[in-house]
Amino acid sequence: MLKINTIFEPILTGDARPAALQDYPVVCVQPVAWGDMDGFNHVNNVVYYRYAESARIAYMRAIGFLQAREDLLTILAHASMQYHRPVVYPDTLLIGVRIKHLGTTSIVQEYAMFSQAQQAVVATGEAVIVRTDRTMSKIAWSGDERAKVAAFEGREF
Repeated sequence: MLKINTIFEPILTGDARPAALQDYPVVCVQPVAWGDMDGFNHVNNVVYYRYAESARIAYMRAIGFLQAREDLLTILAHASMQYHRPVVYPDTLLIGVRIKHLGTTSIVQEYAMFSQAQQAVVATGEAVIVRTDRTMSKIAWSGDERAKVAAFEGREF
């Protein structure tokens, strides 16, 4: 597998985050592209799922789960999105990601998408990720990994 060591991660921390995203340990910067809009002249609903996917991967990279073991996989089991306000080009979304629930073999992430143009949360969502091995058998999060999530999030699960 090709490993790239010099990837720029557009993630905000500390005071760079708006107040609405202060409780999210990872906040990704997502520019809205002209092509993200649909015939109704707003960002298409499917695009929000791509934004959430990028934020989910950024979180997993930030916590170190993608580098831990190559023989373990994470599978998206469920995703949902609630749209609060339409978004149009040009804009930049700040996407907060945090853990809502840490189960035995799954993790629930939640997202808040904050529009820089509107200065408001425009969409919220969540995703259930299940951990498996290459045979698709579920694998439990280890005690060390659970401790890592708690430390990263600054709270217990």
